[in-house]
Amino acid sequence: MRITIYTSSSDAIDERYFAAARDLAGRLAHRGDEVVYGGTAVGVMGALAGAMRAEGGRVTGILPQLMADRGLADQDCDELIVTPDMAQRKQAMIARADAFVVLPGGFGTLEEFLEVLTLKQLGYHAKPIVLLDLDGFYQPLLTMFDGLFGQGFAKREYAALYRVAPDVAAVIDELDAPDEAELPAKWF
Repeated sequence: MRITIYTSSSDAIDERYFAAARDLAGRLAHRGDEVVYGGTAVGVMGALAGAMRAEGGRVTGILPQLMADRGLADQDCDELIVTPDMAQRKQAMIARADAFVVLPGGFGTLEEFLEVLTLKQLGYHAKPIVLLDLDGFYQPLLTMFDGLFGQGFAKREYAALYRVAPDVAAVIDELDAPDEAELPAKWF
C-alpha cells in the first residue's frame, strides 16, 4: 500500500512527534508499505523518511521547486519528484496515495488534510484518511468539526470520512479496517 503522510517540517517541536513518526515508519516498512511524503530532509518529515529507509522501506518524496531551491530536498529518497508549485505537489501526493495518514503538523499539514477530506466528501476519492491524535493533538480541530455538525454546516455522517487514532498502533489498525459505508451526497 502507498501511504501519503502529511506532517511537520519543523525541527522545533517536541521529540514525541519525531518518535511517533519513526515508530510509524518502522511499522509501515515491515508491512511492505511505501511512504509518499513532502520530500524534505528536515523536521518530522525528514525523520519519517530516514526511519523508513533505515527499516528497508521505500520512500517517495514530492516537493515544489521553491523548497528544492532552498536546499530542503531529501536526496536519499528512492524517488524524488520536484514539481513547479505547491498545487502540483499536492496533486501528485494525492494521486500516488492508497491511503492518507495525518500526523501532528502545522498550517500546511492542516491544509493538506482538509483538502483530501473535502475531496473525499465530494466523491473524488474513497481512500482512507487517518488522523494520529497523539496526546489529543487534534482534539481542538475535532471539537470544531463537532460544531460544524451541530450547526448544520456539515452532515454528522461526515465524521466517517476520517478515522481518529490515539497512537501509532491504532493508525495501523485503522489502515487495515474495512472501507466505510457509502455516505450521503454533500448537498442537503
